[in-house]
Formats: sequence, C-alpha cells, structure tokens
Amino acid sequence: MKIKILPSAIEDLHTGRLFYEKQGEELGEELGEYFFDTLFSDIDSLLLFPEKHRKIFDYHRLLSKRFPYAVYYKISLDVVIVYRVLDQRQNPDKTKTALPH
Repeated sequence: MKIKILPSAIEDLHTGRLFYEKQGEELGEELGEYFFDTLFSDIDSLLLFPEKHRKIFDYHRLLSKRFPYAVYYKISLDVVIVYRVLDQRQNPDKTKTALPH
C-alpha cells in the first residue's frame, strides 16, 4: 500500500501549519511544527488499516487525534489518495463543497 497526497491536501496542511505557527508565537511554543508532524503521523497510519474509517461525502474520513482536522481520502487499488485535510470547525456545507465530486 502507498499513500499519495494531492496538492490540495498539501496546501491544506500548509495553511493549518501557518495558523498554528501564529497561535504558537503568542504562547511561545512551536505549534506549527507540532501540527505538521501530528497530521503526517495520522496520514501515515493509513498504511495499516485504510478501510477502517467511516465514509462521509463518498470519502473515507480520518479524524486527527490532536487537532480539529480531518483527512479525506479514497482508496484506489493499492494507493490511498489524500484529497483534503480540512478544519472541522467550519460549516459542513463548506467541507462538502471543498471535496472534489
């Protein structure tokens, strides 16, 4: 099994990292790096049991353990394709429109 992270998901990770870097500056902590490492660890866990997660909007959804983010992915043969990594504090309609149809 392999993992492919699409540019849209990389952009989501970058946006989240910048947000948490700014939050961390106010607290004197490196939250941006922690966010990035945590989400990549969550994504790496898909290699073990990719079909374990519930489907939402026709995508599997992995909820991050440490941050209010979800990884939306599909499985194609032996590849897990990560489409988006979205903040779950937003309106669900916005999440639905952010996912490719």
